[in-house]
Amino acid sequence: MQRRFEALGRARPDRIDAILISHEHSDHSSGVPLMQREWDCPAYLTELTHREIVKMLEEAAAAAPPSQSGENAEAESRRRRAPKKLERVEHIRAGEKFQIGDIEITPFSIPHDAADPVGFAFRANGTKVAIVTDLGYLTELVKYHVREADLLLIESNHDLDMLKLGPYPWYIKQRVMSRTGHLSNMVVGEFFADSDMFDGLARHLILGHLSEQNNTPDIAQICAEQSLAARSSEFPFRGTLHIANQRVPLGPFEL
Repeated sequence: MQRRFEALGRARPDRIDAILISHEHSDHSSGVPLMQREWDCPAYLTELTHREIVKMLEEAAAAAPPSQSGENAEAESRRRRAPKKLERVEHIRAGEKFQIGDIEITPFSIPHDAADPVGFAFRANGTKVAIVTDLGYLTELVKYHVREADLLLIESNHDLDMLKLGPYPWYIKQRVMSRTGHLSNMVVGEFFADSDMFDGLARHLILGHLSEQNNTPDIAQICAEQSLAARSSEFPFRGTLHIANQRVPLGPFEL
C-alpha cells in the first residue's frame, strides 16, 4: 500500500478511518491485520465474513513453521509480530446503510463463492461511487446499486477464449465461469451496451480485477469501448474509461 501512495506521488496517510472488506478470500483480506496495526482503524465486514477470516488466520498461525536456527533477528521479530487476528471489527449487513464520517455506505449482496460477499456504494456531498468486483453475474440488485454512480469500478476479469485455452485446471475454469465466479469481458460489455441496464452516467468507468493469466488490458478495453459505442444515441456514454492494473495504481480522481 505504501508503494502505491509513493507511485501516486503522495505521502503516507497520517490517518485511515476504516477498512472495508468485501469477502474473506485472501487477496481481499490477508493484509488487513497489518493495516490495522499500522493505522489503528476498525475493519467493517459482515459477521459471516468475519468468522471465515478468523478461521483462516487461525489455520495460518497453526501451519506456520517454527523459527529456524539460521533465521536472523529481524525476520524472527517480524514473524512474532505478525498479527493473528482482526483487532477492531464493526459488523455490517447487506442492505443496511452505515456512516463513516460524512460518507454514507450501502453494502449489497453479490453472487460469489464466499460466505457473505458484498459490493459497496458510497454517497457524500451529492456524489456516488460504486465498487463491485468478484461476482459471477450481474443481478438486478447489483444493477440497481450501481445506477447513478459518478464513478463505477466494475470487474472485467477474463476473456472467455483465453480462459478456456489457458493454463488453469478445468475445475478452476469451471469455477471462474460459474454464476458464483467472475465476470467476463463479454458479460460486462453486454451490460455497458444496454442503456436499460447501464445508465452510462459515470464520469469515470473503471475496469478492475483483470486476470493476469486470462485477460489483457488491451482486450478488456477494446471490448468495453465497442460496447459503449454500441449504446443508443439517446443515452451515450460521455465519461472516461480506465483500465486498472494490479501493479500500477490509478487516480486520484476528482468528483
